Amino acid sequence: MISAYEEQCTAIEKLGGRIVLMASRALAACAKSPDAYAQVYDRILGQVREPVIIHWLGEMFDPALAGYWGADDHAVAMDVCLDVIRRHAARVDGIKMSLLDRDKEIEMRRKLPCGVRMYTGDDFNYAELIAGDEEGYSDALLGIFDAIAPAASAGLARLSAGDLQGFHGILEPTVPLSRHIFQAPTRFYKTGVVFLAWLNGLQDHFIMVGGQESARSLLHLAELFRLADKARVLHDPELAATRMSKLLAVHGLE
Repeated sequence: MISAYEEQCTAIEKLGGRIVLMASRALAACAKSPDAYAQVYDRILGQVREPVIIHWLGEMFDPALAGYWGADDHAVAMDVCLDVIRRHAARVDGIKMSLLDRDKEIEMRRKLPCGVRMYTGDDFNYAELIAGDEEGYSDALLGIFDAIAPAASAGLARLSAGDLQGFHGILEPTVPLSRHIFQAPTRFYKTGVVFLAWLNGLQDHFIMVGGQESARSLLHLAELFRLADKARVLHDPELAATRMSKLLAVHGLE
């Protein structure tokens, strides 16, 4: 495991790239204790040239990552992860936390060493997490931003200008759409992202590798269409309506 991480980090650094230490299925399968995770991350973080982003991807996104950091209890896992980050704070830019749990993200955010950022991976509660509170905020690094890029850009511009009301006015309507796309089984969220890209004319088909376009039901896709309209993220509503009609017609609905 250590050799695999070292090989990939070396390749990225040679190209001047930014390292994101992804959660590893292989590590989750072979690690027998929290100490095993600490050994791997200590070794890699001890030799990287530039600060990295650690990604903690939860089991709702990938069941093979259950028990990551050596514990099924997220509170225990959080302590293991925080210990690693504290030992290498100068070499950790931040952590992306993808557990879809607002309270857990805020709790960890408040425990991070000074200068280490929290990148929200919470596609259910991102608007309030990015807006933050009196003790801090989360930076945005989200899958849903692929699907709502123009709205996300406009909302963040408002927030940067100090217009909190304007930020929420743009981002809040997108939250129900995101929660729908990332609903359980969350690992099928990419079907919704690709479907919305097709509706918006960003690709000329709705076909995915491995037939993943069928991972969500027609009812799910129909509700996604309605929520995307309410969120004002359909670039060309007429095109989107035409494509939605064609999809319905394939299923015998006029």
